[in-house]
Amino acid sequence: MARWRLLMSLRWRLLAGTAVALALALVLAGLALTALFRAEIDRQFDEGLRQQLDQLTALVEFNPQGQMVLDDTVLADPRWRRPYSGLYWQVDGAQVRGVLRSRSLWDATLDNTADALPDGSVHRHDITGPQGAVLRVVERAVYPAGQPEQVWRLLVAADRSASAQAVTRFGRVLGLSLAVLWALLVAAAWAQVTVGLAPLRALQQAVLALREGRAARIAADTPTELLPLVQGFNAVLERIDEMVERARQQAGNLAHAVKTPLAVMAQAASRDGTPLGAAVREQTEAARRQVDWHLARARAAAHKVFGAEQVPLAPLVAGLLRVVQRVYADRGLRVRVEAIDPAARCACAEPDLQEMLGNLLENACKWARAEVVVSVVSAPGAWCLLVDDDGPGVAPARRDVVLARGVRLDESVPGSGLGLHIVQELATAYGGALALALDEAPLGGLRVRLTLPAAVAPA
Repeated sequence: MARWRLLMSLRWRLLAGTAVALALALVLAGLALTALFRAEIDRQFDEGLRQQLDQLTALVEFNPQGQMVLDDTVLADPRWRRPYSGLYWQVDGAQVRGVLRSRSLWDATLDNTADALPDGSVHRHDITGPQGAVLRVVERAVYPAGQPEQVWRLLVAADRSASAQAVTRFGRVLGLSLAVLWALLVAAAWAQVTVGLAPLRALQQAVLALREGRAARIAADTPTELLPLVQGFNAVLERIDEMVERARQQAGNLAHAVKTPLAVMAQAASRDGTPLGAAVREQTEAARRQVDWHLARARAAAHKVFGAEQVPLAPLVAGLLRVVQRVYADRGLRVRVEAIDPAARCACAEPDLQEMLGNLLENACKWARAEVVVSVVSAPGAWCLLVDDDGPGVAPARRDVVLARGVRLDESVPGSGLGLHIVQELATAYGGALALALDEAPLGGLRVRLTLPAAVAPA
């Protein structure tokens, strides 16, 4: 799977394609340069042998009997006289090879081909010489003046191993140089791809910040090629903003529009002691629960699509506690908060967090005898809000029932039975969770644990 993701990476595709193309181009260039170098070495080698042959030809003389006389003592190159030095000359007659030859041949004779030589032309070919060496031979035909039928062949040969070694050394140096050049070009390509794709990485980070709620829009300072994409994406986000806000307003307006007639009907029915009045009270209460339920779900669904803010927990908890203390002042409850880390921030919309924590505090205050404590602890990638009370608690067997929709453990306590379920729905919508920590209640009542994802600090 990781290898497949690597193959799907645009950066690695560009780098791999560039590296392969550069390698192919440099290999072809290396072969071409080596071939050109070899051709130039061979040309210079043949040209040197041609000059040696011209010098040898200039020394040729014929006696009155038509026999060739050649004084090689004037040849300056010492290799002519050192045995098997790699530089040789030889004169072949019509029937006999090696009539005359250089001292460097010692007792060997060049086994030359007996092909016909055009008059005045120079013939080149390779043969195997002394000690198995490959020799390059240049030869021409000469004859005494007035005796064209008496042809002599002048040969000059030289060992090709030195030129072959030069080509090999050149190939090695060239190969090493091209390898270094390939590495430098790949490094330059990597730098170019890295710089060229930097806007895409910035765009990726911008989208991540948008998803995590650290930004509301994608920054517009992007290259010209990506600007239409960013502008189009931001336009879609603005449209989603408008649609979500309109939907939330419509849901809120509808809820208020329905709640008012329901409240009037419930008040009127409360003064009617007949079975009809009881039925009306029951149905209006059920309708009110449905309104609260669907309003909460609409808000949660909107934030699933839209994203979240970054809400600091300390001031929000302090504000809610002041409200709760005033509401339940007549009961003498002691509602307090333990020290909260100032860096504690949740990735959640502030109204939703107020509703979740408000429901938990209200529920705790309803059941508490004398004390309610709120605390915040850190968790991996999240913050846990703990609400403890010293009330009667909840039996473990009824833990799941309490979180069910519309369930009330005690009909004598006011409420709709939707509070905890709404909190659970909202927490789940934000990727969090709601749990009843029945075995961890330090006050002897109930501990409710609300876990919400931590907000990522802006880069």
